[in-house]
Amino acid sequence: MAITDIPILSMLRTRLQWHQARQRVLAENVSNSDTPNFRPQDLAPPKMNEPTLTARNSVVSSVALTRTESGHIGGLSLSTSSPFRSESKGQYEVRPTGNAVTLEDEMMKVASNQMDYQAATALYSRSLGLIKTALGKR
Repeated sequence: MAITDIPILSMLRTRLQWHQARQRVLAENVSNSDTPNFRPQDLAPPKMNEPTLTARNSVVSSVALTRTESGHIGGLSLSTSSPFRSESKGQYEVRPTGNAVTLEDEMMKVASNQMDYQAATALYSRSLGLIKTALGKR
C-alpha cells in the first residue's frame, strides 16, 4: 500500500491544499480593500463527511444519544437545531465606492485559516511519525 492510499493522509493533504487556496483568496480580498465595486470572496470547505462503508459495503448508521436515567440531560442530535448555530451575515458593509471588504473580518478569517492549517500540519506530521514508528524507522 502506498502512503498516498492511506485515507487520513489523503484527507489531510486535501485539507492543507484547501487552506492554501483559501489563504490566496483571503489575501486577494485584503489587497483589493480599496478597489471600487469589489466584493470579498471565500471558499466553501471541502466535503469530507461522506458515509463510511463497512466491509460488507453497507453504510454505517448514525449514532443516536440515549438517556439511561430520567435525571440525565437529553443530548441534541444532529437532526435537531442547535442553539449554538453560527450565523452568516449575507450582507456586507458597503462603502460609497461600492467596496464591501471589511479588513477586520478578513483578518479574522486569515487568523482562523492559519490556525486550522497549523493544526492539519501537526496532524499530518504526527500521522507520518506513527507510520515510521510502526515500520521501526524511529
